[in-house]
Amino acid sequence: MAAYFAFDPHPRTPARLPPALSCDSQFHVLGPADRYPVRPGAAYEMPSATWQAAQRMHQALGITRGIIVQPTTYGADHTATLDGLAALGPNYKACANAVVLNERDDAYIDQLHRAGVRGARFTRQGLGLSFSAADFARTAARVKELGWYAKVQPEPEGMANQAAMFEHLEIPVLLDHMGRPDPRLGANDPTLRKVIDLLKRGNFWVMLSLSEKISKQGPPWDDVLPIAHALIDAAPDRVVWASDWPHPVSTKQPPNEADLLELLYRMVPDDALLQKVLVDNPAQLFGFDP
Repeated sequence: MAAYFAFDPHPRTPARLPPALSCDSQFHVLGPADRYPVRPGAAYEMPSATWQAAQRMHQALGITRGIIVQPTTYGADHTATLDGLAALGPNYKACANAVVLNERDDAYIDQLHRAGVRGARFTRQGLGLSFSAADFARTAARVKELGWYAKVQPEPEGMANQAAMFEHLEIPVLLDHMGRPDPRLGANDPTLRKVIDLLKRGNFWVMLSLSEKISKQGPPWDDVLPIAHALIDAAPDRVVWASDWPHPVSTKQPPNEADLLELLYRMVPDDALLQKVLVDNPAQLFGFDP
């Protein structure tokens, strides 16, 4: 298992607090291997990224809602995610890893739903939990039956070449990490063009996240701003934001989460639009009370 950089253990408070009921639309909860066994072949583990550490980070940021996204570290075993949901309370929901719909029975899926799971994430192939076309179709149909949303993690080279697998779906689909376009290509980037095309269909959503890895310039990540602006312009009612804490598989030191929230303020300088991205849009997609 490769060694990666850990998250900043000292989250700071941003220069200004976000709106009330702001939501972090993706973070992960992990814990000690003696309590939460790591699956064989896992790409990474981060035993200090507990729900308590996530809670401290959110308290520092002024975030009061969040979505725990099941990491590939545990595969179909969602114990750590379920424990996080129970501890963090009703302002938190979760997104399962889609493999659980193939590997566990209906009783387990019902347990996830009752705990607050409302989506299923299809992770990139390099993290070891991939789907054949037939498995994807069968799993996506199960997502629809459950009334969940599908979540798609882009490959490192961007999701333009993987879009054929999911672009036909008629359920809500959340595209992670802005689709991971290349900012050096500007408006001509095929991934950016594809994401904007999908956003025009009405059931596709996009998550503003992973700026620190998408950027080719480094902090303060100015080269990512035009990408975010283009996505927001395309679908202001279907854009959400996420910290992606604890920043798995980071080959450089991850930023402090307050830096990422302040980057969002530069992406979305309008207060009414910021309210949509952080509060209204996630409430609609994830099923929080308005």
